[in-house]
Amino acid sequence: MKITDAATFGAAIRQRRKSLHYTQAQLAEFSGLSTSFLSDLENGKPTCSLEKALFVLNLLGMDCEFRERGDG
Repeated sequence: MKITDAATFGAAIRQRRKSLHYTQAQLAEFSGLSTSFLSDLENGKPTCSLEKALFVLNLLGMDCEFRERGDG
């Protein structure tokens, strides 16, 4: 999935969380983050903490990768 903004970033996280059959409450309990933060992240709130967002990605077994446009 190509991530172009906070909304598509959040949608990717939501999709992965649901594919693992986790609720936001379960992920919040496991991660130590609030359900409010997770909801904001999944809904594409542009001011969410990058550090926390990357932490959630890692917990869900996802990678974040940067490459120049046109590469692959």
